[in-house]
Amino acid sequence: MHCETMVLGAGIVGVCTALHLQARGRKVVLIDRGEPGSGTSHGNAGLIERSRVIPYAFPRQLSSLLRYGLNRESDVRYSFSYLPKVGPWLFKYWQNSSPQRLAEATRAMLPLVERCVVEHDLLAEAAGITELIKASGWIGVFRNQPAFDKGLAEAAALKPYGLRYEVLNKQQLHEREPSLHDNALGGIHWLDPKTVSDPGALTRGYADLFVKRGGQFVKGDALTLQQVSGQWQVSSEQGQVLAAEVVVALGPQSAALFEPLGYRIPLAIKRGYHMHYGSPPGVQLLHSIVDTQGGYVLAPMAQGIRLTTGIEFAASDAPVNEIQLRRCEVIARTLYPLGERLDPEPWLGLRPCLPDMRPVIGPAPLHKGLWFNFGHAHHGLTLGPVSGRLLAEMMTTNTPFTDPAPYSAERFN
Repeated sequence: MHCETMVLGAGIVGVCTALHLQARGRKVVLIDRGEPGSGTSHGNAGLIERSRVIPYAFPRQLSSLLRYGLNRESDVRYSFSYLPKVGPWLFKYWQNSSPQRLAEATRAMLPLVERCVVEHDLLAEAAGITELIKASGWIGVFRNQPAFDKGLAEAAALKPYGLRYEVLNKQQLHEREPSLHDNALGGIHWLDPKTVSDPGALTRGYADLFVKRGGQFVKGDALTLQQVSGQWQVSSEQGQVLAAEVVVALGPQSAALFEPLGYRIPLAIKRGYHMHYGSPPGVQLLHSIVDTQGGYVLAPMAQGIRLTTGIEFAASDAPVNEIQLRRCEVIARTLYPLGERLDPEPWLGLRPCLPDMRPVIGPAPLHKGLWFNFGHAHHGLTLGPVSGRLLAEMMTTNTPFTDPAPYSAERFN
């Protein structure tokens, strides 16, 4: 099977990359060992996070470091046995979270964040799945006044970015979300983001659009990639696939491919869980709720109320550990009347993260025809369409809509 470009990975980033290359005239084959949208793209909180203009940084206050060091928090948890391995990466993350470097990362990510909703809307309309995306924003909920005051100060600091939000006192919050318990004393309703009721279905809908437009999806093993006589080759269920160019969009599995090729890109994994819950009769969650104190998101999904946890630092192949999910569930039940668990076991996902809080998008410097698009951390769903557009513009010699230099793989040389 011959094509112009292979895209390895059928998560949200890979599917959107394939769509944008296809729209620019490339013959593309999309390859994954599983079905489109069945990995991390399936299990996120469903936020198209237009309001998150400042990346998630490593805490630098001594009080926060001491608190997390006890390993009893609900938003971040770590495995003691994994710390020696991830420690050097965490130190780089801490270095890049200084005020100066965080400001640099914010400037770098802003062009992508600013277009995230627009690019999703264009693809969803073309795919005929706009019903999966809701324009109701999300609400940050606070359970005590100091946390509320801190949230208000952080929101005010974002005014230069032109973000729209409404401050809700206790009465206004409960009018907007009548089912919240009385301990919710206020909130901030962020209006620019959109939410997705089924992230896996959204990715599959984009993949169906790719196939409808003449693209091919085949199941294959990306780790069989090799360069033969100037062509890239991958083994698939339909035989060898050959192409002049290949895009690595394997998310958390990308390192297994680029490291044997000689690239030393510091990609690490943040694990996260989700579980679906029912609601009592007559009770409904109308918006996605972010509890920044508890470190989780409650989102109304097609499968039920999805609770998505924060960060767990543990080996990617370590067994599921319910400690963090249980901690979040206990807190969430004090905020909203969650019903019974609907899933037989928690879903575990892997977020591919880089210490400078920006993805790798662009050419691989050591190999002709090899391109990268991975490392989107917490915002793979958010940035899939816009980063796919940026890479496609780079590959087809069109003028990119923004300077791609901040995302270059060469920054780690």
